[in-house]
Amino acid sequence: MFRLLKIRGHSLFPGFREGDFVVIARFPFPAGKIRAGDVIVFDQPGYQRMIKRVQNVLDDGRVFEVRGTQIDSTDSRNFGPVSKRHITGKVIWHIRQK
Repeated sequence: MFRLLKIRGHSLFPGFREGDFVVIARFPFPAGKIRAGDVIVFDQPGYQRMIKRVQNVLDDGRVFEVRGTQIDSTDSRNFGPVSKRHITGKVIWHIRQK
């Protein structure tokens, strides 16, 4: 139900830094539905596991547009919306490394 993951990359920098940890809740989400502004972890076909912030919720919560904070982030602008079936979990806790 819960999983600890280590951040790799700089897609959500400066909020999430490489080496930080996040705890994600898996389906069903005890923290409620996925909403705009939430951070999710997902497996996008053709890419590695990704962590991004939800920009928009589409199709009654079955599809999500996601964005990174960096101008060159690979996100929904490149691969389109993320299907709910590809979501690994929703970030419920962020552990920053010093």
